[in-house]
Amino acid sequence: MNKPTGLVFFPAFDWAISPTHPEREERLLYTRDQIFEEGILDLPEIVEYKPRLATVRDVARIHTCVPTVAKQTTEAHLVAAGGALVLADALMKGEIRNGFALVRPPGHHAMRMVHGNRGFCNINNEAIMVQYLRQKYGVKRIAIVDTDVHHGDGTQEIFWHDPDVLFISFHQDGRTLYPGTGFINEMGGPRAYGSTINIPLPPETGDDGLLYVLDNLILPIIREFQPDLIVNSAGQDNHYTDPLANMQITAQGYALLNKLLKPHLAVLEGGYAVESALPYVNLGIILAMAGLDFSHVVEPDNDPDRLEQKLEITEYISNVVNRLQADWRNREKLADRQLSPGQEFYERNKSIFYDTDYIQEEQLERLRICDHCPGYFSIETKAGGNGAKNSALAITVPIQACERCQREAHQLYREAKARREVDYIYLQENVDDLYQVFDCHKGIESIQE
Repeated sequence: MNKPTGLVFFPAFDWAISPTHPEREERLLYTRDQIFEEGILDLPEIVEYKPRLATVRDVARIHTCVPTVAKQTTEAHLVAAGGALVLADALMKGEIRNGFALVRPPGHHAMRMVHGNRGFCNINNEAIMVQYLRQKYGVKRIAIVDTDVHHGDGTQEIFWHDPDVLFISFHQDGRTLYPGTGFINEMGGPRAYGSTINIPLPPETGDDGLLYVLDNLILPIIREFQPDLIVNSAGQDNHYTDPLANMQITAQGYALLNKLLKPHLAVLEGGYAVESALPYVNLGIILAMAGLDFSHVVEPDNDPDRLEQKLEITEYISNVVNRLQADWRNREKLADRQLSPGQEFYERNKSIFYDTDYIQEEQLERLRICDHCPGYFSIETKAGGNGAKNSALAITVPIQACERCQREAHQLYREAKARREVDYIYLQENVDDLYQVFDCHKGIESIQE
């Protein structure tokens, strides 16, 4: 018999942004009822695991939480991230064929720097899981496919400079929906150009458009990238009943996507039609991942005539796919345009708004251009608003860093500690799995365990 599909269910009944917020306690109640009603937990093809707490180190591998991980997370956040890690362990130990973490709070809008909650997210569950897989098990190449209706701007930002993580996001066009990003020309940093693929889709895209993009763009790119693992950042707010968006994907569309994509791990993201979408979409995804029949999973109000995709939308999507196919083929040539000859550092300024916590952040990011590795990078950050006023410098040494970049990064950290020009200084050392923070006011250095 084939190995089972692993499930982790964590509805976080003690966590909500507010009693009436879309991201609140009862969001997964109907899903849990549907799973019990269908009896799928009694099937030999399904096995349920219990979540655990992610550690501070698990979070610090990917995030710089200002001032600390403890200040930016609750127990619910750590259990949601830990639920994904439980399935990662089960997969790597050979206990399951694949796994789906049905957890909340969600995470894909959380970026590398964390000053608060943005887009309902504090920490990024998928990114924490990906880095855990690389650090603990030596997995090198991972593809993430984000199926949320909102652009996965946090996951994109975290892996922007990483050539070994392919991030693909299809989403409702950012000109019509939060967070207003995720356009075709966003393809990654100069040493990882082409490892980010954004597919902005017009409102009212249906199953036909979704499957066209999958067959003609996503699957061919993944095959060429040859990842060791595929992760589905499983947002479900592309559903035709979702109150926060304008798409027309059905439970059947989501299930078929997962059947064709064959993700090793899926982690729940958005989806706010609590009764009309989540129970059906989640059930369809679980059955598809387990290799079971999902043809009977149909929403009671599903009207194929009303949901038929318009011809002009089909034509628009075809043009988007053609453009992205060309950019993918020419990615090396396009990457050469990102840098000048002999350029030592690549810089970009970012202005980030935390819409949930009303915090405004300004960043300066500097990437060391290296011919031997992706290069170390630093982020200088200042944030203010809603009681927050912090400045910090975070220095990240990627897991693929060469010895020279490791030395330079550590020297930069020592020099910054001597100057004490910001409130906090962080060293995120992925080569040695070591994460330090220096409090410039107290003169105290500590290891984030």
